[in-house]
Amino acid sequence: MDTFKHLLIISLSILFSACGSNTGQNKSDFNINTNAVKGDVSNNETLKLSIENKKNHTVDSISYTLNGKKIGESVSLDDFRLGKQTIEATVYFNNEKQVTTTTVTILNNEAPNVYTYKIIKEYPHDISSYTQGLEFYNDTLYEGTGQRGESKLRKIDYRTGTVLKSVDLAKEYFGEGITILNDKVYQLTWQGGVGFVYDINTFEKINSFKYGNSKEGWGFCNDSKILYKSDGTENIWLLNPETLAEEDHIQVYTNKGKIVEINELEWINGDIYANRWQKDGVAIINPKNGAVTGVIDFSPLKKLVTQHEKLDVLNGIAYNPKTKTIFVTGKYWDKLFEVDIVKK
Repeated sequence: MDTFKHLLIISLSILFSACGSNTGQNKSDFNINTNAVKGDVSNNETLKLSIENKKNHTVDSISYTLNGKKIGESVSLDDFRLGKQTIEATVYFNNEKQVTTTTVTILNNEAPNVYTYKIIKEYPHDISSYTQGLEFYNDTLYEGTGQRGESKLRKIDYRTGTVLKSVDLAKEYFGEGITILNDKVYQLTWQGGVGFVYDINTFEKINSFKYGNSKEGWGFCNDSKILYKSDGTENIWLLNPETLAEEDHIQVYTNKGKIVEINELEWINGDIYANRWQKDGVAIINPKNGAVTGVIDFSPLKKLVTQHEKLDVLNGIAYNPKTKTIFVTGKYWDKLFEVDIVKK
């Protein structure tokens, strides 16, 4: 009998606890309605919000936030980042409050411009390099390569293709993108969950860092203040160069939807240029909101290099501030191309 009473008390306790929890949340009392069509809205539109009051509560006030920023019932989306964003409504009624959320996807209002290129000059490139990262620093080219057991960091005379300095990554790491800031080379690894920092003059490894919310390392670039890191999704992560912590991110979107598999990155005159994995093209990305403002078709270049069994896709884009031109290559390509970008 005592055992039965004990079980009954426990059961009632669980029941009332659960009921109290659900009553406190009351998530079903309100819904957020928007003017987004199938959840999508362009960044040149005005987002309009209203509350569906399912139980006809007497509402005292409602406050809204969009991606953590306080907004009203009507808000212009010009200054908001693209991608999937969370709207939160806090409804105050009868000395209570309830919080409900929904999501909208903010798209760019314009289709990307389409560009092609003009070849200025061709240079030799190591055909054995599985190019992952490419960047100029003081008119010298630096390259990070991939494949386990073959990954390297290299300093190259781009005019001759001569390797001036090289360091191997440990065999367990698959090297990825690189970027250079304040005489330090930052190099990612793919699925190792770790990146490395080298002294640019000696190639001595001086630090390492672990990833945060991003699960993989793909591409890397910087704007002299912030490091930008891709992870194979539509996200580009913003890292503090001192702490190497991921402090924020943007989502890469066009007027149609998200662009995934963002790979090698390069900062060029205020924009991020990004290779896409398995695509012989480059996307031009607005780093403030993630909008793809242009695409460059480099697909004909692959036919201009030596054709062989291991030949792979375009990957590697670098801007030389001295020449004010762009250099591109690919995985196991024997040529490096200096190009001018031309609008179609």
